[in-house]
Amino acid sequence: MGVSGTGKTTVGRLLADALGVPYAEGDAFHPAANVAKMSAGIPLDDDDRRPWLDAIGDWLRGRPPGQGAVVSCSALKRAYRDRLRSAAPDAVFVHLTGERSLIERRMAARAEHFMPPSLLASQFAALEPLQPDEPGVAVEVSGSPETTAARALAALTDRPRPRHP
Repeated sequence: MGVSGTGKTTVGRLLADALGVPYAEGDAFHPAANVAKMSAGIPLDDDDRRPWLDAIGDWLRGRPPGQGAVVSCSALKRAYRDRLRSAAPDAVFVHLTGERSLIERRMAARAEHFMPPSLLASQFAALEPLQPDEPGVAVEVSGSPETTAARALAALTDRPRPRHP
């Protein structure tokens, strides 16, 4: 999870490969109307995001029990993460974070992506970082995607697990 330009797709694929689980690109679940809206520089609102989050949730729900999966998705607000957790209660989030100037440079260097750098401000405005009671870890994105993926794997390994009776 995280704002556009943090490397969710690249790091997500690396994590899925390292974990030996399926990967899905969250952007692929957007309805055409969402892609058109973002391509036009118009931020999505909560109503736009609901069917997208539900489609991701359906994909997660369709995974075989115990298989695991990685899906890249902005999941900027807690309500969005709660919606995803309603479909996949064991979901753990990796919040990719970084300095805004770094993310802006990365977005400006991307070719052929529908999300224009002009929408980054709206994403930062909407972002609600993971809260202490949410299952997940925050990972800094400076450095290479491989470095970020290694940080994420280490953070996931080191994170406290909930105790079940």
